[in-house]
Amino acid sequence: MRKSDSTKAATPTIQVIERMFALIDVLASREEPMPLKEIAERTGLHPSTTHRILNDLTIGRFVERPEAGSYRLGMRLLELGNLVKGRLNVRDAALAPMRELHRQIQQPVNLSMRQGDEIVYIERAYSERSGMQVVRAIGARAPLHLTSTGKLFLAADDPQRVRAYAARTGLPGHTRNSITQLPVLERELARARQQGIARDNEELELGVRCMAAGIYDDQERLVAGLSISAPADRLDEGWVAKLQATAKEISSALGHSQSSARAA
Repeated sequence: MRKSDSTKAATPTIQVIERMFALIDVLASREEPMPLKEIAERTGLHPSTTHRILNDLTIGRFVERPEAGSYRLGMRLLELGNLVKGRLNVRDAALAPMRELHRQIQQPVNLSMRQGDEIVYIERAYSERSGMQVVRAIGARAPLHLTSTGKLFLAADDPQRVRAYAARTGLPGHTRNSITQLPVLERELARARQQGIARDNEELELGVRCMAAGIYDDQERLVAGLSISAPADRLDEGWVAKLQATAKEISSALGHSQSSARAA
């Protein structure tokens, strides 16, 4: 009996919340204010019910009434959205998808961000089963032009900035495969832009190859790179689709719209 009474009591509340969500979704579909009649028609609600719920939402500033009989989304939603955005953390958004990607490919998966002329490794999904010793620990740094993620950031820069980076750093090499000439680097960056994937072919560490895809925020900014590291003879081109899908999943969690996602 108690369970039945509880269910009956909860149902009207749930129904009101569902109707509130429906009204907000309809208002979100239009930039300009919408008349009450149209809102009611599009939600399938009676005009009096629509008016009552909209009035409650107006009191809470979730909806605004710029003039009698018309409504639009309110500033409270923007305030709450900014709070959520401010609390978003790339590492937190990336950790679970990174672990899942590692589970699928059994090779180290790295999350890196740019700081000046270097990338910094901020997270890694890794296990002993990969058969590869971790060379770069979390917090380690590496030059942009010698890493797959670093090349993503350089590829996002304009040509003048790339030339300035080359002049500033001198493009030092770490291995015999390192790119140390600006024209070669520019060609490499052009390929990265075209493919949506950047690579490190034993340029930072001999015996290790990497591929990276970009992670973007809600403002279309490249904020991090997701990379796979593997022994040079084991890097599988079949991982590209999985890498890109994981990077897109993380980007979506940061508010990046799939409709505006960069083509691979």
